[in-house]
Amino acid sequence: MENFDYKNALAELEKILKEVENPETSLDSIDEYIKKADGLIRQCRNYLRSAREKLV
Repeated sequence: MENFDYKNALAELEKILKEVENPETSLDSIDEYIKKADGLIRQCRNYLRSAREKLV
């Protein structure tokens, strides 16, 4: 997790959201965006869990 950049991950998730909401985005592309978002969300959750454990 040392190389993980939470702020950049959130920015990437925002970009993915805009693409998924775009009516011109193909279903195949949406599927790929969702897979990428899932991975980013998992990394963000792990990062936050790790940060919380350090504080406790």
